[in-house]
Amino acid sequence: MSHALDGITVWNGTRLTGPARLEWTGDRITGVGPAEDRHPGLAVIPGLIDTHVHLDTSVLDGAGPGDAWPLVTPPEEKAMHVAAHALRFASFGVTTMRDLAATPIQIAVGRAFDQGVLEGPRLLSSGPVGMTAGHGDLFTPPRHRDRPPVADSPDECRRLVRQWAREGATGIKIYTSGGIFSMGDHVGWRNQTRAEIAATVDEAHALRMLVAAHSHTAEGIDIALEEGVDSIEHATGIRTEQFAALVAANMPVSPTLLINDLVAAGGDGIRAEASGKAREVVAGRDPAFLAAARAGVRFVLGTDANGRFVRHGGQLDELRAMRSAFDWSAERTLVSATSDAADSLGLGDRLGRLEEGHAADFVVVRGRPWDDLAELTPERIVAVVSRGRVLSGALPG
Repeated sequence: MSHALDGITVWNGTRLTGPARLEWTGDRITGVGPAEDRHPGLAVIPGLIDTHVHLDTSVLDGAGPGDAWPLVTPPEEKAMHVAAHALRFASFGVTTMRDLAATPIQIAVGRAFDQGVLEGPRLLSSGPVGMTAGHGDLFTPPRHRDRPPVADSPDECRRLVRQWAREGATGIKIYTSGGIFSMGDHVGWRNQTRAEIAATVDEAHALRMLVAAHSHTAEGIDIALEEGVDSIEHATGIRTEQFAALVAANMPVSPTLLINDLVAAGGDGIRAEASGKAREVVAGRDPAFLAAARAGVRFVLGTDANGRFVRHGGQLDELRAMRSAFDWSAERTLVSATSDAADSLGLGDRLGRLEEGHAADFVVVRGRPWDDLAELTPERIVAVVSRGRVLSGALPG
């Protein structure tokens, strides 16, 4: 069935194109052409793309890694929570999200959305490949024996990558430093040997899977660059001398600003250990990030949102934080969450732009958020469309 929004202002993922007739059939945009403005005050932007989320928590109270919920909740029930998280994020305009450190549950839910078993957003899943006692391993309490898979040699890394590919993962996540929420490690810990990381990256690329590298240290960023990963997550330890290499590689960096600030501030549900590590990683982050952005380092929307610390709709606040942190215009910031985020996932030929042949993923909003991100708020979202179907709100007219 064909649909159209006739005479609505379009910002297409890179620029304002003005009032247009936006037509789509199924999951494909079939036309975007000039038209008389029939919906003053309304506009359409591409669906937002969050390149770094975690949907492995309870949608009811945010219980997750470090709590008993993941250990005692059966996978069938967890799947309901994953789907509910995805739909709630989508209601705030996020039509594509990538779960970094997914399980077969996220992969199954994403497949159900893709197949139309459930109407929902696009959920990409990257399987983790990390070491025993590494950041990924230590989200599970150390003495609990039922643990996620790890890999402790180059051959084990290759095998685990292949298992994730067989499961249906769309990418791989590695770790080149310790982390914040993991229990008992240090941010500066080495996570796997260079031979293990090289084997993981090589095997993933051989199977056409992108590799995202978690790093909170300068050394971890160097390792990620030297081993040829496809994106860097957090990058709080970034240094001036790394800017040129990051720009030359056109390396996407997910800054995850809000969650690190929230955890550093401490409060209910935040362990003292995690808060201390967060304060450590954000200590010199802000001036380094500003300098990096001015040098041309490629930051894209990535929030670490899990419905608990960065809650549903937190992507809108993250965008405003990015605009401030990087001294960007509103339009440059919105590009980082649409067309450039799609490009960073290797999906720029299908997602992130309102152009003929691209996916029918878009958000109808009140105002002009490409001019002022203060206008991109939940109450101004009129409708969210993913795969050509209304997931939230109602289309005008």
